[in-house]
Amino acid sequence: MSKGSVVADSKNFYQDLQAFTDFRKVADPELYHPVPDDWVVAVADIRKSTIAVQEGRYKDVNMVGACCITAVLNVIKGCEIPYVFGGDGATLIIPSDFVSAAREALIRTSAMSEEQFKLSLRIGFVPVEEIRRRGADAMVARFELSRGNPLAMFSGGGVELADQLVKEDDGRQGYQVMERAADGPPDLTGISCRWEPLKARNGRMLVLLVRAMAEGDPEQRSRVYRRIMEALQDILGEDARNASPVTDESLSFRWPPKGLAAEARATRGHQSYRRRYFKLLLESAIQWACNLLDLKAGDYRGHAYRQELKENSDFRRFDDMLRLVFDCSPAQVIQIRSMLEKERAEGQICFGTHESDEALMTCLVFSLAASEHVHFIDGADGGFWRAAIEFKRQLAEVSADAQER
Repeated sequence: MSKGSVVADSKNFYQDLQAFTDFRKVADPELYHPVPDDWVVAVADIRKSTIAVQEGRYKDVNMVGACCITAVLNVIKGCEIPYVFGGDGATLIIPSDFVSAAREALIRTSAMSEEQFKLSLRIGFVPVEEIRRRGADAMVARFELSRGNPLAMFSGGGVELADQLVKEDDGRQGYQVMERAADGPPDLTGISCRWEPLKARNGRMLVLLVRAMAEGDPEQRSRVYRRIMEALQDILGEDARNASPVTDESLSFRWPPKGLAAEARATRGHQSYRRRYFKLLLESAIQWACNLLDLKAGDYRGHAYRQELKENSDFRRFDDMLRLVFDCSPAQVIQIRSMLEKERAEGQICFGTHESDEALMTCLVFSLAASEHVHFIDGADGGFWRAAIEFKRQLAEVSADAQER
């Protein structure tokens, strides 16, 4: 499919992509395919998330970001779409036939976020055709966490451009959604927040943002990312998955779960908070017993679910930059930063990092019977949001140096 084309059955574009399973190849240009022109990039992020992070409410921030994905997926039935969790928001790419439904779902999510979490959402939509008209592209690859559980990877600069256009819209450009009158709660079936924060078993949870700076040269960018991934493998071990934050040791389910109140607030719908909370309290008690005693309740199987959960976490993702969360030793953190600083000194990358003692996990369960569930991972205490501070500072320095030349 060539750039700028519309295929006859474009709604099947994403689900028909051939998946890859080796994350080390994530920046290979051959894996990425242009999104059809008649699709639209949807952007949702939390305004003034700085305040929430400073108040220690980053789990609420993560919850709302995951709700944006859940609400849209629940109104787009029978069509797989690519999306990425950003910590304090989300990006999805949607066929034009579903934009109206997605718009309503995000408006409802915004109203829920304001009412239940006092967090304001910025929502916007940018046509892929407009992204290409402005010189960027929207390219997608399909990474398979496990059978039936794909994770989208993005390239081409289109996602970043869409985010920029939405944020810069003052209401006259038509990208940002200004009206917020919701006629009901969003459908957040599947969202879950019951596992304890994931404690670092090696000492530190390291959040990484890494972008190759070889603008306009996909092959060179691919080489840089491959070199970074190989260096990380050398530092972390033969299989970087061993540095996943989600392990048997880090997975802990207590009762009642700390995150149950947030889940109840987000998913209460038309119910009272008290009624929803006590219903979730009962559900989580059954889940706790299944995990403790390796029992089965309906389609939930304690041991099997834990094993699948480890496979289906998104601690490695790519949207024109590497977004990674690793469980590292302090010595490995030093080695990784040293490697990244060397690459940066040579003008190859900009990066940002954040360290904490634990990681946060928000779950999205599509079907327990079919083992279809994905788990969004972020560092605690600000995670990707804090890593972005260093990353943006480095980008600004590169821009300033370029202007001086």
